[in-house]
Amino acid sequence: MSDRTVNCLQCAYFFVTWEAARPRGCRALGFKCREVPSQAVRTASGEECRYFRRRDRNRDRG
Repeated sequence: MSDRTVNCLQCAYFFVTWEAARPRGCRALGFKCREVPSQAVRTASGEECRYFRRRDRNRDRG
């Protein structure tokens, strides 16, 4: 595991869908899944997600 922690809930590309079967998604990789997208990436490739970008939390505040 790398020294960089990937948390999809803090990622700019993470989104929540309305689909009960696939409630979480990743805009960078273009897919939806049941588990957290970074977990799906780790399972499929054995590596941490390389697209993780920390969300700017102040952007949405006015």
